[in-house]
Amino acid sequence: MKKKVIITGGAGFIGSHLVELLLKKNFKVVVIDNFFSGRIKNLIHLSNNKNLIIEKKNINKINPNDKSFKNVSYVFHLAGRGDIVPSIQNPSQYFETNVQGTINILECCRYHKVKKIIYAASSSCYGLAKTPTSEDHKIDTKYPYALSKYMGEKCILHWSKIYKVPFVSIRIFNAYGTRVKTTGVYGALFGVFLKQKLLNKPLTIVGNGRQKRDFLYVTDVANAFYKAATSKVQNEIFNLGFGNPTSVLEIAKLIGGKLTYIPKRPGEPDVTHANTDKIRKKLKWYPKICIEEGVKIMLKNINDWKDAPLWDKKNINIATKDWFKYLS
Repeated sequence: MKKKVIITGGAGFIGSHLVELLLKKNFKVVVIDNFFSGRIKNLIHLSNNKNLIIEKKNINKINPNDKSFKNVSYVFHLAGRGDIVPSIQNPSQYFETNVQGTINILECCRYHKVKKIIYAASSSCYGLAKTPTSEDHKIDTKYPYALSKYMGEKCILHWSKIYKVPFVSIRIFNAYGTRVKTTGVYGALFGVFLKQKLLNKPLTIVGNGRQKRDFLYVTDVANAFYKAATSKVQNEIFNLGFGNPTSVLEIAKLIGGKLTYIPKRPGEPDVTHANTDKIRKKLKWYPKICIEEGVKIMLKNINDWKDAPLWDKKNINIATKDWFKYLS
């Protein structure tokens, strides 16, 4: 009998890649997504797979006795609101989804005695951190998104302590890859750059471009979640990154094109760099796709960004106005 798993946010960027991996591993996969940011397009190539069930549900309204959780082995909780600026503008929506929504999922896990919940946490909880950053680094949330994701993690730790719900929390650093978010608010570097590249527009470099990010390709992220679920390890927090940061200018060079510069933003670290010793040791997880290979894959699929919004100096300035207002 196939093991049954639930992926909340399974139609999203990371979630859809995790769906693919778990179907290949012969799991029965139930996707729970309200399609606020997730897209059915991300799963359409899997629609004929009899082991995939897609349910349109909002985690803010899900009940503990929800029948979808019956006989579930693992819950991968990836659903949530992302992006910095909208969290500054509408913080209550972020706490409703990222905190209360997480509590609702935890209650489902408790009610149905799920074996383990694997939580997509955020490295943004560390703020302007010392690098390489280990799991015991002090917490310093700089904006509502970061705080709401960290509070979701704290709820998971509390449910584990009081109600004995086993968990693994994975603090993701800078995930990238095909299906990365292309619509909505100004955000992820690759979604911005690839649309600019498509239209032969200059790539917008924040600050001097020497800031570095710990980019990790999405299939390596999905594999870490798989290993976290299927290993005997539980009640642990892991950092997840490649462990070798790359500068924005290096990314721009790999993509190719002219550059234009925009002001450095407050509240952003100069470097993100995950200390991955713990996850490598305990889960025997290692990244497989280097940044050069990952960018090649994305450039090969560049037409996926043809419907993405085009960002330039002017509309980026408008989109990030509240960023400067509240975080300066």
